[in-house]
Amino acid sequence: MGKSTHDEHLDVHHGERRPTSVPQEPAFAEHGPLVDHKIPQADAVQQEPDLAWSRVRHYLREPFSEFFGVFILILFGDGVVAQVVLSGGTKGDYQSISWGWGLGVMLGVYTSGISGAHLNPAVTFANCVFRKFPWRKFPGYMLAQVLGAMAASAIVYANYKSAIDVFEGGADIRTVGGETSSAGIFCTYPAPFMTKTGQFFSEFIASTLLMFLIYALKDDGNIGAGNLTPLGLFFIIFGIGACFGWETGYAINLARDFGPRLVSYMIGYGHDVWSAGGYYFWVPMVAPFFGCTFGGFLYDTFLFTGESPMNTPYMGLQRLIQPKRSVWSNTYNVHSHV
Repeated sequence: MGKSTHDEHLDVHHGERRPTSVPQEPAFAEHGPLVDHKIPQADAVQQEPDLAWSRVRHYLREPFSEFFGVFILILFGDGVVAQVVLSGGTKGDYQSISWGWGLGVMLGVYTSGISGAHLNPAVTFANCVFRKFPWRKFPGYMLAQVLGAMAASAIVYANYKSAIDVFEGGADIRTVGGETSSAGIFCTYPAPFMTKTGQFFSEFIASTLLMFLIYALKDDGNIGAGNLTPLGLFFIIFGIGACFGWETGYAINLARDFGPRLVSYMIGYGHDVWSAGGYYFWVPMVAPFFGCTFGGFLYDTFLFTGESPMNTPYMGLQRLIQPKRSVWSNTYNVHSHV
């Protein structure tokens, strides 16, 4: 391959790019859905744009995209765990689970490209912090992600209900933490030897790796994965599962863990889904936000040269010491004042 420049990766005019302190030289900036947040086909005219459903779908296309992306992710992820657990390991093993979750993420990304394929509230949060993703969209994305996970886990339960009845020992028996417990199909539980600090750190380091590598894949100033990003994400998730998944189950995603956990509580697994592991349930809800934010911080501080709070005076702290809308808003425009 020949030597390439940053400009060869970008379809943007110099006049549209952020100025720098170097005369006549605009700043390099990572581009693509993750940063520009331009929805594919956003300006395309629908076949029947005046239909009521066409208008609803157009308005909610990003939450719908996140819903179905996480839906596919959980169908494959919880599905492979169910098959391995309920078959007693005769229809797969731990590596099968790593493959299944990797495939789930890859196919979920292909499904939800319209919204940028975050699939994870912590990833959305990190993009709000480091990639100017609009903060106003964060609640809608997170709600859609959690609902998608809940819907998929309910379908996995319905599909494997008969097998669960046999595995647990009865249609009215649903347990957590035993040799014949099936609760681990839906959400993660820590290994018995794990301390609370160890639980948090395991989820933190896995989430840090996830966000650091996502930014590496999407950085056009690095090698960049381009259209192969979903495949790259497959290997990221497979690698995290194969290398760091044993201790806590590598949830690394509030939606992936909380949504199915809530469904398992609703269908009869009881209070133990919350109290197991010393009330472990809050760890995969909180640790991914810290981990993904730290992963984004590491990448932007040491490797990324494009537009990021880390590449501004005071490394982004200007947002705190100068709480003006023009400073802290991710969507502020000097012309429109929004």
